[in-house]
Amino acid sequence: MRVVIAEDSVLLRVGVQRLLADEGIETVAAVDDGGALLAAIDEHRPDLALVDVRMPPTFTDEGLRAAIEARKRIPNLPVLVLSQYVEERYAVELLAGGANGIGYLLKERVADVSEFVAAVRRVAEGGTSIDHEVITQLMVRAKRNPVDSLTQREREVLGLMAQGLSNAAIAASLVVSDGAVEKHVGNIFAKLGLEPSTSEHRRVRAVLAYLNLG
Repeated sequence: MRVVIAEDSVLLRVGVQRLLADEGIETVAAVDDGGALLAAIDEHRPDLALVDVRMPPTFTDEGLRAAIEARKRIPNLPVLVLSQYVEERYAVELLAGGANGIGYLLKERVADVSEFVAAVRRVAEGGTSIDHEVITQLMVRAKRNPVDSLTQREREVLGLMAQGLSNAAIAASLVVSDGAVEKHVGNIFAKLGLEPSTSEHRRVRAVLAYLNLG
């Protein structure tokens, strides 16, 4: 796997690069601003862009803007955004373009190496990895959402789906059978009015509904 890292903190940028290298993941470019990110994307066509939300010169949303522009230049380019805090507006704006190959994690999650690397690989493969703190805050702000009809257990299952977990991983997390999870997932699809298509496509649409985006 080949990645581009965009992070203005030298310590974090180098640390993440070394962490990924230990896992056999090559960093083809490591930059510190949005313009350099786009140039690196155009040059290297990576499998994943790992992007900080706030970068020079204004430290507001340069990284996010560059990530969105990168996905316009390379449709469905996997992007994993790292943020110091939960910034709902940025998460919503990023996800609104489609959740395939999208991740949004707090920087503190990098400390859990196995989980962080799993998220990197999941997003690079076209999956989704949304920090549970982001999910919680987006749910608090949601006013009208089709997930209101879901049971508490179905909400738990959908929340874990939003974090990118497979049915087997959800079953292990909730200490229930795979069959029970499959039943809950089927109920979720039905209640959200998601017609049969490919399983992964429906999972993405379910996650978007959960985040009050679709």
